[in-house]
Amino acid sequence: MALLEKIKITDILFLDIETVPMCENFEELSDVFAELWRHKATRLKGTGEKSVEELFERAGIYSEFGKIICISVGIIRNTTDSRIFRVKSFFGDNENKLLQNFVKMIDWFAEKNPKIRLAAHNGKEFDFPFIARRMIINNIQIPEILNTVGQKPWEVMHLDTMELWKFGDYKSYTSLKLLTAVLDIKSPKDDIEGSQVGKVYWQDKNLHRIVKYCEKDVVAIAQIMLRYKFLPLLKSNEIEYSDK
Repeated sequence: MALLEKIKITDILFLDIETVPMCENFEELSDVFAELWRHKATRLKGTGEKSVEELFERAGIYSEFGKIICISVGIIRNTTDSRIFRVKSFFGDNENKLLQNFVKMIDWFAEKNPKIRLAAHNGKEFDFPFIARRMIINNIQIPEILNTVGQKPWEVMHLDTMELWKFGDYKSYTSLKLLTAVLDIKSPKDDIEGSQVGKVYWQDKNLHRIVKYCEKDVVAIAQIMLRYKFLPLLKSNEIEYSDK
């Protein structure tokens, strides 16, 4: 991982998102989106699969049929005598407001540190493009650090802990839960799984639980990056959560 040797851990903004279907169930879709989902779902179905209506529980992973309810970020700050990992979340039912507040934060970081990079697990395939697409849908200007259109690979300021783990192997997917296990990092999946987020949001109405789940993922991603760079893992007293 020669690339990581040139990147300071303090120049990385760690990120994770949680998404849900645009509405609680298939029956609430407009006629237009119901037909579009039927077309999408028929391509997802296999032998003995769920119905088109039942498959709508998976809609949250598609930016055209889902929405973002939480973006958690974290950054490591070093001082002469301490190291702190600060975690902050942007969350709520209003995706437009959530994204606008996230953009303000991103712009602030980019202005303070032009070397800042974004890091996520499977971020290049999911988190980063999902955020960019939802910004377009919400008529929000995409920050330069997220807008990769026309950029050469070495110009993209994104790091992906899953891609780094592949070492050029493109035929496998390694989950965050599996990677933390093999690297002997405390698993963030000690409460809910990604597949349960939609139910916890729409049926249980427990957004706070989802935010905590998202923040644990951000901590885990930072821990993985520290392992990649052969640096000490974060201790619990080095992690601060912002309520503002």
